[in-house]
Amino acid sequence: MRLHFSHPGVRRIWTVELRPQPGGPVLVCQQCTHDSRLLDGPSARAEALAHLALHARRTPVPPHLRTCQCHERGCCWHRRHRGCQGPIRLLLARERGGRLWRLTDACTACAAATSEAAVVPDTILTAAATSSGRANTRRRRCPKGPDSQTRVREMLNYLAAALPAETGAGARMLALQCALRMNESAQVRLPCGVLRSLRLESATDSWRELNEAGLLRTFPSDKRAVAVQILDAGLLTQHPARPDRLRAADWAMRSVCRARASSIPLLQLAALFIVARTTRGSGHGMTDMDQMARECGFPAGALPPLLNQLVEVGVLTTWQVAPEAGDLSWTLGPNGIYPESVTNESN
Repeated sequence: MRLHFSHPGVRRIWTVELRPQPGGPVLVCQQCTHDSRLLDGPSARAEALAHLALHARRTPVPPHLRTCQCHERGCCWHRRHRGCQGPIRLLLARERGGRLWRLTDACTACAAATSEAAVVPDTILTAAATSSGRANTRRRRCPKGPDSQTRVREMLNYLAAALPAETGAGARMLALQCALRMNESAQVRLPCGVLRSLRLESATDSWRELNEAGLLRTFPSDKRAVAVQILDAGLLTQHPARPDRLRAADWAMRSVCRARASSIPLLQLAALFIVARTTRGSGHGMTDMDQMARECGFPAGALPPLLNQLVEVGVLTTWQVAPEAGDLSWTLGPNGIYPESVTNESN
C-alpha cells in the first residue's frame, strides 16, 4: 500500500534540452520558458549543467521533504527493479545522446538502475553556494570619512585636549584604543591580547590616571578583557562609524608593534605620533615641536633625546628642528613603515 500525505510532494526535477540550430545549439529549459538562448558549441554542455545546478541551488529543500521523483512518476526513467529504497540522492541523467539533461531527486535504488546517469554529491552544490555567500559577505566595505591614519592623528589631538597635561604616555595609549573601539553605548571590552601587544597588560597606574581624569571608568572583568565605560560624551561625536574606528585601532596597534619601540610607553606613543603624521608614500613628515610635546604629554625641551631613541630603534632615519619656527621634520626608518592595513586601505 502506498502512503499518501496531506500535502503534495515537493517537485525536484529540472530538465534542459540542447536543440541544434544553424548558428549553434540553443539551450531550452522547461522551467525557464523564456530562457532559450544560443550557446557556443564547445561550452554548450558545461552551460547546460551549470544551469541545472543553478536551479538546484535556488530551491533548497530539507532532507526530510525530498522524495524519489521517478517513483512519483511510475519509475519510467529506468529499468524495473525491486522498488525504491535507500537515501535520496541528486541524480544527473543524460538522454538522446546528450541533447537532453535532467537533474532530479532519486532514491539510491532508482539511481543505480538509471542508465547514463551519475549521482551528484550534495557537497558540490553546498560548497558552491557557500563560496558564493562568502564572496558576498567578504565584499570590501568602503570606509566612510578619513582613513585610519587620519583618524588616529585626529584622536590623538582630541585626547591631548581632553586629558590633563600630566597624563602619562601609557594612559594616552589606553585612552586611544578605548576611544576607537567603543560601541554605540560608549562601552568597551579591551581584549587582553591588545594590552599584551602594546605591553600594557600591567598598566594599573595608567588605568587609575584615566579614571581620575574622568575620561572613563573601569569595571571588574575577566582574564580575557578589561571592561570600560567611556564618560567623555565628546568622543562619540568624533568617528561614529564603528567598523572604521576598529580599523583605525588596529592600524594604531600595528604601527606601535611594527616600530618595536621596546616596552617604554613614551617611546611607543612618540613612534605612533611620528607614523601618524608622516606623508604616505614619501616617508617624510613635519609637525610643530609643541604639538608633539602636547600629544605625548612630554616637555618640548626633552624631546630631542626621545627622537634620538627613535633613531636607535629604527623608527626614524633622520630628524631636524628649524630653530626659529620650531618645526620638526623627519624621515622614517625601516621600523617606521606603514602596517599592511594602511596599504590595503589605500588601494
